[in-house]
Amino acid sequence: MYAQLSKPTEYRAALYIRLSKEDDNDKESESIANQRSILREFSKKNNFAVYGEYTDDGYSGGNYDRPAFKRMIEDIEAKKLNMVITKDMSRLGRDYIQTGYYMEKYFPEKQVRYISILDGVDTGIDSSINDITPFKAIFNDLYAKDISKKIKAVKHDKQRRGLFIGPKAAYGYKISQEHKNTLVIDEEAAEVVRLMFKMAVSGKSCREIAIILSERGIPTPAVYANLSVPKKGPYSGLWSSEGVTNILRNQMYIGNMVQGRTKKVNYKSKKSIKIPKDQWIIVENTHTAIIEKADFEKVQLLIDSRKHTRSRTHDYLLKGLIFCKECGYPLSVINRKLSKNRVALYFVCRTYQRYTKSGVCTCHCIRVETVTNAVLDSIKELCRKYIDRQEFSGILETVIEESNNKSTKETDVQELSVRIANITENMDKLYSDKLSGALDDVDFQRFYTKLRKERALLQERLIYLESLKAADSQTIYNIDELIERFTQSADTNRELLCALIKKIEMTADKHIHIHFRFRKLEYLQ
Repeated sequence: MYAQLSKPTEYRAALYIRLSKEDDNDKESESIANQRSILREFSKKNNFAVYGEYTDDGYSGGNYDRPAFKRMIEDIEAKKLNMVITKDMSRLGRDYIQTGYYMEKYFPEKQVRYISILDGVDTGIDSSINDITPFKAIFNDLYAKDISKKIKAVKHDKQRRGLFIGPKAAYGYKISQEHKNTLVIDEEAAEVVRLMFKMAVSGKSCREIAIILSERGIPTPAVYANLSVPKKGPYSGLWSSEGVTNILRNQMYIGNMVQGRTKKVNYKSKKSIKIPKDQWIIVENTHTAIIEKADFEKVQLLIDSRKHTRSRTHDYLLKGLIFCKECGYPLSVINRKLSKNRVALYFVCRTYQRYTKSGVCTCHCIRVETVTNAVLDSIKELCRKYIDRQEFSGILETVIEESNNKSTKETDVQELSVRIANITENMDKLYSDKLSGALDDVDFQRFYTKLRKERALLQERLIYLESLKAADSQTIYNIDELIERFTQSADTNRELLCALIKKIEMTADKHIHIHFRFRKLEYLQ
């Protein structure tokens, strides 16, 4: 094929060298210096003229997006090279599809002779050894796949033990220089995180917080970490409501290690996919908290209260808390002009708005101010009843009876937690058996799928019981303190409203039903 090149000196050879972390178990034989020495000696012995050396240090063989390799391909396209020499085929790459493409198609089409010294492969001569190169490429690929599995298993084990394995810590933290895989507080960024939670507790929305941070010129997490932005837009460097929400939702700030939120499609792809929240790996109390757990839970209530509203134009005290009794959807807010250039906000049923002609629901139209005042008056009256211990004593026996169920719920929660932990442990054992070859892929998938479904059902039950327990005890708030604070600042404090009220329902005839988070208050109604 290459008979036209009669003299070795007519070749312009590229010496390609590659080393990755997967070769750590064989550093001596695979080292950069060792490969370079072998390639130079081989070229000198065969009188090949070396055009250049191309070295990729720290790049996986399963990934062909390597700087030196790409530069070598560019030189081939520019007809600067007509020979590529590697120590063995695995140095060229471990993906058998891509390796086969370069050896069987690309190099021949570009009239490039490829030599793998230790494998005895030389596409410039007719040899039976060349015929088995596809099989060698497959073995190299299987090696890369096996290494990938082992690395994943090690990382998974570290995550289960609460060790941080990411490249960059969450905003507000940094990786400890003294203790590997441990996070410590970055005080400069942590102050911004504390400010964000403080503003959130005071009732500010994520969008409002983002605007305030941008106006104050506080660097975003990406800017603070000096991360490069591939394509800068008009909003680059500014805080977004989504970014603020991600921080306010992150359990890392109460000392819990949260990992495993994404995973790569496979060992050959860089693309990552999101993992369902119930499959995240969360280990509690692994590092120093920046935010108190009570404040974190308050912020979650406030964010959840805004899930049910679409409007960002109007802000009002009952936002996200009020629903239509008939259809169950949140009430929307519209702006209506009154006489003398006055304007007022009105609640309307969202279903009625969308399907007016179908008659699915009724308008429920009423002024926001009217409903707000009625709700506040009703709650204040209820609070006065609660404060009056004489009036409250009449329902004491009922409350005691309800609380007797608490011990049973706590026992159920503990049992479920133990069962979930056991299933998770069994899933880890299955994965280890698969890696060791004790369990084939078919049986692994069957057992693993069954255990995962069972764990998901138990987790749903656990969440339900914990919500009931929270409704009984409401650990993040003290009911007496809440009522005292509410009577003093009810007209302006959304934090207190969200802490007291789960939701408000309004009927077609404008009757209001308030559902409280505390059963004691439900009994007083």
